Amino acid sequence: MRTRVRGPTVRTLSTSGGLDVPLQDWFLTAQERANPVSGLPVWTTGNLAEPLIHGAAYFDRLVDEVEALTAGDHLFFTDWRGDPDQRLRPDGPTVSQLFAQAAQRGVVVKGLIWRSHLDALAYSEAENRNLSETVSAAGGEVLLDQRVRRGGSHHQKLVVLRHPGNPERDIAFAGGIDLCHSRRDDAAHGGDPQPVQMSGRYGSNPPWHDVQLALRGPVVGALDTVFRERWTDPMPLDSENPMAYARDRLRGADLRPDPLPEQPADPPECGPHQIQVLRTYPAVRPRYSFAPDGERTVARGYTKAVHRARRLIYLEDQYLWSTEVANLFAQALRENPELHLVAVVPRHPDVDGRLALPPNMVGREQALSLCERAAPDRVHVFDVENHAGTPVYVHAKVCVVDDVWASVGSDNFNRRSWTHDSELSCAVLDDTRDERTPTDPAGRGDGARTFARDLRLRLWREHLDRDPDGADDADLLDPADAVAAVTAAADALQLWYDGGQVGDRPPGRLRPHRPERLPWYTRAWASPVYRLVYDPDGRPLRARLAGTW
Repeated sequence: MRTRVRGPTVRTLSTSGGLDVPLQDWFLTAQERANPVSGLPVWTTGNLAEPLIHGAAYFDRLVDEVEALTAGDHLFFTDWRGDPDQRLRPDGPTVSQLFAQAAQRGVVVKGLIWRSHLDALAYSEAENRNLSETVSAAGGEVLLDQRVRRGGSHHQKLVVLRHPGNPERDIAFAGGIDLCHSRRDDAAHGGDPQPVQMSGRYGSNPPWHDVQLALRGPVVGALDTVFRERWTDPMPLDSENPMAYARDRLRGADLRPDPLPEQPADPPECGPHQIQVLRTYPAVRPRYSFAPDGERTVARGYTKAVHRARRLIYLEDQYLWSTEVANLFAQALRENPELHLVAVVPRHPDVDGRLALPPNMVGREQALSLCERAAPDRVHVFDVENHAGTPVYVHAKVCVVDDVWASVGSDNFNRRSWTHDSELSCAVLDDTRDERTPTDPAGRGDGARTFARDLRLRLWREHLDRDPDGADDADLLDPADAVAAVTAAADALQLWYDGGQVGDRPPGRLRPHRPERLPWYTRAWASPVYRLVYDPDGRPLRARLAGTW
């Protein structure tokens, strides 16, 4: 029995293994979502989610799917940054060529890109504007969207492709990968030949680790709704930026979204995955029409899943900041003596400088310290390097809980992503039970699930230099064995470095993460700057005072 839930009713999913698992044990109910105005379904069932690990894999698939679109099909996208000249394959096409050619074929191309800040501040205003103008000149409509909270951004990375005459071909892509420079890397982590400027410690072509989901089934309709709610919101595109509005008027920029074609019916069910779309929208004035008090289902969804964790939480995250987020993990660690937290983060922030670097460092230092105090022997934090020893920048936003619940999205584990910027994540529960031992690692009757376990194992095989087809997975299945294996591999690599790199380099790419301890006088000014500028709070006042999401 599969049920698509669009209203307040919550039902039970009967899995292929015959075990009744109430989806509301893991997913948010309509009441818990706390945004009845939105047309987004509570969750969808009968989907197929495929992880695309690294930008090269995502971009290659995106080219195939967009080039197959014909006149009357839909291409909708949102992004934080879009570089028009970014090559999606080594020989092209570029982002602007792919989307512009689709528009010229009669595909309905609509896009929303964050307006961004000036390039002089290491942002991407010019690039985003150039992509908007290039695709719009070809017959599409790509708008610069500044409907954000002051100091915030639109951070969703979403592409929705609809085929009104062939709904079974509909597909969407959501996750952490922007359509821009530095993202086209692969498992070898040699970096994108078209890099963005970053900390010099990542080299001239920074290696980049990231994950995107390819999604089919009814969830595509839900993600179509995510785009349409933003597109049709009546708030002016430049509501918080009168200077940008004046510049746009002088340039003759498009400031009014044209009507969208009628939304097609949801695609048919096609797989075993139940998916809940989670979002962040801040509380803003004027209010979003689809989220009058904002939406914090990302924070609420993670909170519900983490409270259910018993053996293993695995994270890959760009930041892992914020005491509010760290307290969630610390509480779970204190209450569950067998629970381990394993996290993979960047070795260094993406920026250098006496003013920019300390606020980037102090937030993670505080968060990790709080978790480690809760369970010193059960918090394991690593960073990644390629085989040449160059650090890999971890931009992925992945969470796997007890090999049951998994999420991939645009949101980082920090207060900004959970309250202040626009974000988008997909949480996945799989009908299919994984029969590899242990079949129920958490001991709660939920059973290990194929999607969640396979996602974790695919990532760990790469990080540990294991067989990509799973021949070496025996010690990675049970949570305690897996933690021991990953810790041993990282320690062995670190000992090789500490010993002067004598002999063959041990297999694996993980090293224990050792955050630098800032002196007190640096912390004195970096901490308030971090809280106010780098990790602001977008909750309504009553939620802040109550300490809730």
